[in-house]
Amino acid sequence: MSRVGLEGQVAVVTGAARGVGELLARKLSARGVRVALVGLEPEALKEVAGRLHGDSGTWHADVTDHEAMTRVAREVKQRFGKVDIVVANAGVATGGPFADSDPEAWRRVIEVNLIGSAVTARAFLPVLVESRGYLLQVASLAAITPAPMMTAYCASKSGVEAYAHSLRAEVAHQGVRVGVAYLSWTDTDMVRGADQDEVMRELRQRLPWPSNKTYPLGPAADRIVAGIERRSAHVYGQWWLRGMQGVRGYLPGLIGTVGQREMRRFASRLEGMRTGLVGAGGAADEQERSVRRQ
Repeated sequence: MSRVGLEGQVAVVTGAARGVGELLARKLSARGVRVALVGLEPEALKEVAGRLHGDSGTWHADVTDHEAMTRVAREVKQRFGKVDIVVANAGVATGGPFADSDPEAWRRVIEVNLIGSAVTARAFLPVLVESRGYLLQVASLAAITPAPMMTAYCASKSGVEAYAHSLRAEVAHQGVRVGVAYLSWTDTDMVRGADQDEVMRELRQRLPWPSNKTYPLGPAADRIVAGIERRSAHVYGQWWLRGMQGVRGYLPGLIGTVGQREMRRFASRLEGMRTGLVGAGGAADEQERSVRRQ
């Protein structure tokens, strides 16, 4: 597929305070893209903006808030004159047994990862239609294969993958392309936060190669940038994820069998596991909601 020159384009990146969003913003900026950074941490976003190469702006907004994201879309258009690329990257995670999970944290994963992605697209689709632009939805290996102890995250990423595929068919005739990016375990605050729990860390280490590794963020971000240049329908942060598409139909049965064995192995250690959102991004989300309740 031919590449689209990024010089002079305008990109919106949600969840841009750290991790995938932060590095992606820097790599796009280095290609001459003007970047709008969206997230829950104003000071962290300003620090990211200060490391970018060209023009940028920051917007404090919760991606699940339709009014806030509509305002952001309007202000970004006013600031830059257009929007060519939207990367729906914002996401949170929680882990542990479903029966013992915190209902509020479980629901929040669905709200941010699935509903927040749809709210982002709804807000920015009008300007993407104007520019015949590109929406990239960040999903996960969790969209391809289920995993025990990750019910909320797998549900949210499976849902957001299906939603993005459906949306692609709806807006293609308007010149808007929609892509889905898949990432395995990548070295971010979210993954490091999950690894702080001993059971979750050991369970992940017992996964078959190559899904048991933590991969460096840089190469994954480079692959995403290349996918944006191509306006790709599918973008794979790690090379082997493409091959998973061909066998995904067999994975639920396999995971059901192997997962049962693993859960039996760890059963005595599951009591008392942390049930909230993981990592610095999860902490920021919890802090934002705490302030709103006051």
